[in-house]
Amino acid sequence: MAALVGLAAPGLTGPVAAAEPATVLPSSGPPPAAVLPSTTSSSYFDTPRDLSGCPYRTAPPAPVDESEVPLPGRTSPAPPPVPESLAGGDGLDGCEVVAPDGFDVPPAVTASAWMISDLDTGEIVAARDPHGRYRPASLIKTLLASVALDTLDADRIIEVTDADLEGAEGSLVGIGPGGKYSVDRLLRGLLMSSGNDAAVVLAHRMGGIDATLEAMNAHAAALGAQGTYAASVNGLDAPGMMSSAYDMSLIFRDAMSRPEFARIVGTEQSGFPGYPAGEGAGAPDPAAASAYTGPTVRPDGVVVNPGFVVSNDNQLLYNYPGAIGGKTGFTDDARHTFIGAAERDGRRLAVVLLDGTRVPEAPWQQAAALLDAGFATDDSVGRLGTGGPASPEDATENLASGPLGSVGQGSVGQGSVGQGSVGQGSAGQGSATVAGASALERVGPWTAVGVAGLVVLAGAALAVRSRR
Repeated sequence: MAALVGLAAPGLTGPVAAAEPATVLPSSGPPPAAVLPSTTSSSYFDTPRDLSGCPYRTAPPAPVDESEVPLPGRTSPAPPPVPESLAGGDGLDGCEVVAPDGFDVPPAVTASAWMISDLDTGEIVAARDPHGRYRPASLIKTLLASVALDTLDADRIIEVTDADLEGAEGSLVGIGPGGKYSVDRLLRGLLMSSGNDAAVVLAHRMGGIDATLEAMNAHAAALGAQGTYAASVNGLDAPGMMSSAYDMSLIFRDAMSRPEFARIVGTEQSGFPGYPAGEGAGAPDPAAASAYTGPTVRPDGVVVNPGFVVSNDNQLLYNYPGAIGGKTGFTDDARHTFIGAAERDGRRLAVVLLDGTRVPEAPWQQAAALLDAGFATDDSVGRLGTGGPASPEDATENLASGPLGSVGQGSVGQGSVGQGSVGQGSAGQGSATVAGASALERVGPWTAVGVAGLVVLAGAALAVRSRR
């Protein structure tokens, strides 16, 4: 029997609010003005939120910067309506912890919302504020990857142009004009190194940013993700961006049903091409890669950046026995987000954390503690995919009344680009156990049209990271 556990998050006082009956709530307007501590203060990133009264039922917390200010001529979309019947089962409509009897919530877990679920059966082991709406940051790249795998041939070679890189900012894997990359390589850069440059290249080759966002939102709706709105292809904060722990569990479970996706997120290191294409620009073997030697000059005078090694930034892979993949995320507004999955005794569990902190432990460590707790119980409190839209047709009908008229909102640029070192982490490649078939119906391939602009991307072919 499930128990509603009245526990406060670390740093909070008193129990969280009791469960509320599900109801249709009016859509709120644009997010209110920033009211939280300055992001230059550690208190913003280190303080768990007070969820008393379930304040994020309709929209995420207020932004702390200008990232959600619409571009000229654009408007902020209304949040998706809160359905009268929330998916997953009774007891998941509140913001308190819902867990089986005897389930102990690890004290280090500070995420506002989290969910543990079974990748194969869809059973929900435990959750906190599962339908609360928060920003997913780069976790949304899992949705982009699913759409790309359903649309593009993984072996297709893309010769990147300046126009393909329009909108590339923040965390970059190191793609440059003139480089030649298979779709599979671009997905490695997207998922392993959280490359925003890989995200925009894939989007431009699928009809443009707006068309890709429309495809991502349609796919999420078809899965039953009723509280998700993708406002950027790479996870950077933008007007209307939101998801939930329940929705991201659905999206990740669907993504993991694709062998290509599971293989990539379970890989520790991979060679990545340099640019422009030429001698030395190929993807090196991670097991035999030499140190980065710097750019070379072709006989025709063109500078070629050599290929390099990309390491998976999901630390769960290196430190948790049985880890099979996941995704990291961070922006100022989203704070820390994380997905991690592991297999133990033939059982595969995934955990999603949204709006988290790095105190007292890093997100991957908090995820590890939740996975341990999940593997320690055989009970569940609900199931993914139940209680939502009954069919893809119903989902499409719901989508038509949602905020998709405002896809591709765009936002004021954000994030400074820093440099990270290449080839960190354990050598070799990890493996992932792949489900034989998806329990959720996919929607695709997508057809769309779009336009691309022009931007000059400078820098060496190092794995560049900053705000995800």
